[in-house]
Amino acid sequence: MRFLRSFTAGLLSSALLLSAGCHTLNTAQTLQTGSAEQRISSLAALSSQEPVTRTLEIQEWYTTAGTKVLFMAAPELPMFDLRLTFAAGSSKDQKAYGLAGLTNAMLNEGSGTLNAGQIAARFEDLGAEFSNGSYRDMAVVTLRSLSDPKLSAPALELFSNVVAQPSFPADSLARIKNQLLAGFAYDKQNPGKLASLALFEQLYGEHAYAHSSSGDAQTIPAINRQQLQDFHRRYYTAKNAQIALVGDLTLAQAKAISEAVSSKLPRGPAAAVTAKPSSSGASKTHIEFPSSQTHILLAQLAVERGDPDYPALFLGNQILGGGGFGTRLMEEVREKRGLTYGIYSSFSPMQATGPFMINVQTRAQLSEATLELVQDLLRDYIANGPTEAELANAKRESLGSFPLSAASNAAVVGQLAAIGFYNMPLTWMSDFMQDLQKLSVTDVHEAFKRHLDPEQLVIVTAGPTVEQLPLPEPVDRAEPATMERQH
Repeated sequence: MRFLRSFTAGLLSSALLLSAGCHTLNTAQTLQTGSAEQRISSLAALSSQEPVTRTLEIQEWYTTAGTKVLFMAAPELPMFDLRLTFAAGSSKDQKAYGLAGLTNAMLNEGSGTLNAGQIAARFEDLGAEFSNGSYRDMAVVTLRSLSDPKLSAPALELFSNVVAQPSFPADSLARIKNQLLAGFAYDKQNPGKLASLALFEQLYGEHAYAHSSSGDAQTIPAINRQQLQDFHRRYYTAKNAQIALVGDLTLAQAKAISEAVSSKLPRGPAAAVTAKPSSSGASKTHIEFPSSQTHILLAQLAVERGDPDYPALFLGNQILGGGGFGTRLMEEVREKRGLTYGIYSSFSPMQATGPFMINVQTRAQLSEATLELVQDLLRDYIANGPTEAELANAKRESLGSFPLSAASNAAVVGQLAAIGFYNMPLTWMSDFMQDLQKLSVTDVHEAFKRHLDPEQLVIVTAGPTVEQLPLPEPVDRAEPATMERQH
């Protein structure tokens, strides 16, 4: 058993304390003393302080059946969240695209003699919530329950049966297939969705990440009940699962719960790790679509989970395009030229190498000029890196907002599930905070140069072919007058 002694704020109550700077304010005294200017100055000083972290404890063990468990006690509310994470995402579909997603979606459609309506009613009667989802790397199943044993015991029993013994009823399978097919038809009217699907196909080629987790209109109709049963038997096993538990539980209760849930799962080995993809090289694809706007996606294989460069890439991306307003991309493309409502960049580390991506939507007549501008901005950033001022601002904003990623039990259980699934150290959260603080401009610059090549981008556009307009000249915005100046 190992312990994490330094962890970011984990509950909503601590987030509220953070927003107040962990100071106790006497409201009457504040109103009676000090001017409005002094109060504004004090808030400005508060925003520049280092974020407050909270010492919490994570415990790790394995069940008798071989399931890894990560647990954090959080007695502030009389409830707990449990998340089961399986290495059973769409990367395991083989050629039956959508099989993993269908299997996961069918779990709560029937178990034993219970149908979907009866399962939902029983969870509701117990004050419990069941949720599930399937992604490229993983499939997840989550239970939220009150911690009173009179309610949690039957909720856990029902949850375990639903996950371990689904009946995959034929009528539900037909209904969910029809829903998916309707969704695929709707996607054909969405140029952004079409661009995203084409981007992953171009980016990953024959790799397992190339196809959508939902499958497609050709593969879904052919999937049958036997395939769902075989997939479940192979991948929803105790050794292929991780359990994350957060809430009002003692260690003994957490161990008993994890043993009970794990013991009901099928027996079988852990799934193989997803193979690394090969670089696809530069390409440009256009999807003709009758719209007034053009969607533009630029991407490149960049980083996998656990890469030591990820903190530098994360922080550098906050400056480039991941931090909302104030980023380089937003300032140059939206604020100075009015080409879009928003432009964003992101790194998406996965078990195998995940993509770096830039996403922007603009007037069709300005799509080529916008694309060229974005490429130039990326080239410049990779060539020269951020400034000291940009780095300092990004550190302050990132460190101040990062505790919000653990501001509720549900958020914490998600963090623990990721730590367990990707085999990251229990100290990952606190390590990440410390790594961000240590980064220099050179660190960020070198990381971007190692992982990105602006000449090897996969580019997909979706929109109409129209006559193009030149790039508008940038307009420097005047600083708005402050309230103090006006009065």
